[in-house]
Amino acid sequence: MRMACILCAAIMLICVPPQSQAQAPGQPDSQTAAKKDLTPEQIIQQFSQKESEFYDAWMQYMYTQTAVIKIVSKNGVPTNENMRIVYEVVFKDDGTREVNILRRADNLHTVSFTKEDEEVFENVHPFALTAKEIPLYNLIYLGKEKADELNCHVFSVAPKKMQKGKMYFEGKIYVDDQDLQIVKTIGKAVPQTKNNQFPEFETIRQMIDGKYWFPVWTHADSRLYFSQDTVRIEETVTYDDYKMFRAKTRILSVSPTTPDPQ
Repeated sequence: MRMACILCAAIMLICVPPQSQAQAPGQPDSQTAAKKDLTPEQIIQQFSQKESEFYDAWMQYMYTQTAVIKIVSKNGVPTNENMRIVYEVVFKDDGTREVNILRRADNLHTVSFTKEDEEVFENVHPFALTAKEIPLYNLIYLGKEKADELNCHVFSVAPKKMQKGKMYFEGKIYVDDQDLQIVKTIGKAVPQTKNNQFPEFETIRQMIDGKYWFPVWTHADSRLYFSQDTVRIEETVTYDDYKMFRAKTRILSVSPTTPDPQ
């Protein structure tokens, strides 16, 4: 954001191993044990590969993204400024993907919505740390934590260096210790300046189509300290109605007695 002046009954099927190979009570299976024995480097290698698969799949989905921005207060004084933008990610007949703004209502006065904000909403909030992006960041293993009842490996993430005109993620990622996929990110967009700042946010992912962990919710509530003013801003972004793109095809039946259609 830039200041406006600048800015059971259930049936479970259990495969019982032969008696000679039966697992001792309380002993983890070999696959679970193998995942527990992974080094941080091996975890990074595996989740970055899955992030690449996730990102490629995500680029094949249509969905609706709704962003609500509220200016809660300016220098401690409550305000009633807000903006609501509804995006729709669609595919054209030629298969190309584009982001369209369906609706936009804006009465922001304290801050202005910049092109950097657009980049943050489209690419940093739904942050994907793919194998291609890994070399751009420093990752440090912080240990294990629970995130929404999931046991996760936690890494701090920071860009090694920043290219002018590009936005980056800085914060923490939570990697599920079973699927080895990112399920939550907490951080902020960088670089930031005194006149162009972005709040710290949290993005939650959920499993879509039983396979991919896609972003479904982003929330931020922070105070931004500009040159002359302190602005408390709240942002909520939802990602809804995921549908995989299906190309429309038409089959023409050609009679042997008629010329080919032009």
